[in-house]
Amino acid sequence: MEAHGKKSDSCGVICLKYLLFLFNILFWLAGGAVLAVGVWTLVEKSDYISLLNSNFYSTSAYILIVAGVIVIVTGMIGCCATLKEMRSLLIVYLVLLLCIFLLEIIAGVLAYINYQQCFPFCHQLDEELRQNLKETMQQKYHQPGEESITQAVDKLQQEFKCCGSHNFSDWTDSVWIQEAEHGRLVPDSCCKTPSELCGRRDHPSNIYKVEVGCIIKLEDFIQSQLYILGAVGVGIAFLQLVGMMFTCCLYRNLNDDPY
Repeated sequence: MEAHGKKSDSCGVICLKYLLFLFNILFWLAGGAVLAVGVWTLVEKSDYISLLNSNFYSTSAYILIVAGVIVIVTGMIGCCATLKEMRSLLIVYLVLLLCIFLLEIIAGVLAYINYQQCFPFCHQLDEELRQNLKETMQQKYHQPGEESITQAVDKLQQEFKCCGSHNFSDWTDSVWIQEAEHGRLVPDSCCKTPSELCGRRDHPSNIYKVEVGCIIKLEDFIQSQLYILGAVGVGIAFLQLVGMMFTCCLYRNLNDDPY
């Protein structure tokens, strides 16, 4: 009977080790996905971040990258602890999982409430960003040394099919429109079919005149991304609960670590 009990315990430990190892593979994949999203945000959407004159979005991307690296490192610790059956390392792994779990819950909740009108400050922040985008377009578009801003604005207007921060009339006060002799009323990137000097006509059939401004579409895009990231963060956090349960069970079934 005693031998049978030891055999059952051994089988239980092996089963827990495989389950925890499988969890760590999923955890690694999740960490890689978070890291990839952070890098993608910096590489593909860095132009939009520069237009908003806010550190919040770039900081969020860097946080994602750091979180992804931490998750990958934590997964490596979990694999080592599982394969070597070291109780002390399992404790470290469990504490790291718990910390990441709490951080992801907090980050997920903050992502959901960030663009809601939760406090007067939220509304003031949105208005400040809108005004910053308008001023950036009017003061820096096609100005010497502001080539990156010019490219970012053109990319923004074409990708989101919009013209101006609030609407096409924002370009009336543009330094480039007022000083240049090209005759354009809006940039060529406002045109539905961009071509050289097409911005001379501001008819609705030619430019995005009746559509909402770029800031509204950009806010909607960022908000949808925050919702997705928040949902993914909370989902991964609850997946970690399963990992913590496996870790606790394996810890109880292992003998004391000889080291």
